[in-house]
Amino acid sequence: MSEKSRRPLAVYFERQNLIMLALGFSSGLPFLLAGNTLGYWLREEGTSLAAIGFITWVGLAYTFKFLWAPLIDRTFAPFLMRFGRRRSWMLFTQAIILAALTLMGFYGLSHGLVFLGVLAAVVTFTSATQDIVVDAWRIETARDAEELGILTSAYTFGYRSALLAAEAVILLLATRIGWNSSYAVYGLLMLVGVVACLCAAEPAKSLARKTLPVLWSWRGAFDAIVGPFIAFFKAHGAGAAIVTLAAISLFQLPNFLMGPMANPFYHDLGMTKDTVGAVRGTFGLAAVFVGVATGGFLVLKLGKVWALVVGGSTQILGTIAYAVLPYHHDPVTFAAIMALDNFGIAVAGVTLVTYMSSLTSIGYTATQYAWLSSVYTVFGKLLKGFTGAMVDGIAAHIGLMQAYAVFFIGAGLLGIPAILLFLWLASQRRPQAT
Repeated sequence: MSEKSRRPLAVYFERQNLIMLALGFSSGLPFLLAGNTLGYWLREEGTSLAAIGFITWVGLAYTFKFLWAPLIDRTFAPFLMRFGRRRSWMLFTQAIILAALTLMGFYGLSHGLVFLGVLAAVVTFTSATQDIVVDAWRIETARDAEELGILTSAYTFGYRSALLAAEAVILLLATRIGWNSSYAVYGLLMLVGVVACLCAAEPAKSLARKTLPVLWSWRGAFDAIVGPFIAFFKAHGAGAAIVTLAAISLFQLPNFLMGPMANPFYHDLGMTKDTVGAVRGTFGLAAVFVGVATGGFLVLKLGKVWALVVGGSTQILGTIAYAVLPYHHDPVTFAAIMALDNFGIAVAGVTLVTYMSSLTSIGYTATQYAWLSSVYTVFGKLLKGFTGAMVDGIAAHIGLMQAYAVFFIGAGLLGIPAILLFLWLASQRRPQAT
């Protein structure tokens, strides 16, 4: 048993894990501010559900980030080369996100929905780029599988904390100072990531890659763009690799689909921002921390694939549970359902990130992980744009509240195919899959 295994709590307070925690926060903060939380703001301004659903397509940047990941993997950010390959891109993207979020707060809807949508698109594109380098830093900094697990847990704690800040605390703040000022404040919170990046060290594995072919040569371009895919299929076998990619792509469908409709749903139920924010910041926050710890425990005890099966099943139950709220939305029921949902999402998130991280190869870390994380978002990001239209269409026949209930049940059930595929992978007993 390693020294770190004997002191599991103290290890999270080590320097690099605290840096990882802050970088996770920096990665998670922009995600909802250009997505679900923006939908809450827009709904209060009278924007239709269909328009709210369609504007979530700005998040497709997270899906297609693998297209520019080879460039990020092999180059330095402009004017910041002295910080290293990973850290230069972190600082560059964090500065742009800070500026774009501040501008969203300054202008709001005063210049129309399209202008606000463009700023949201800038946020998602640069946030997706930040994710590429933060994920690479996490994987390349880890010296072994145990350290990767610790860093992944620290990252997830930071990321989920940022999500709660962007969907819970901001509601309390917006009630008091308005949405515009709240977004400006949250733009400044990106300084957490800037400070963490300045305190971080460039990963030794990244520094050691100076011998790789230059990107601008034919050999370098081929190795950067095609090499990661060849290495992946060679390492895992064509058949298992295809099933793995299919399972990953379907795994988060319940979370992606219910996300854009959750805040408009609370608004249409008549819940105040204070109520939603208070429940998210208490029961929701506690459930996230328990879920992250549970996810890490499941990976150690069951293996990565069986942990995914348990995490995915819990996520499905959490999504379906929202179908109860149109009929019983008293505070106790609401708190219990949100806690179950946050717990399931946290377990599913930790197990999926750990699993995908284990599939990457040194030399192609940023590109392969960006590709895998794009795979897991592609269907969800495309389908979520239609969620508002789905609810509106169902509501035309059975009423709005009943339509929400049917929608949440359907969204949850869409997670079942991924569970079946992971069960098949577990039955194959391939060493790299468990």
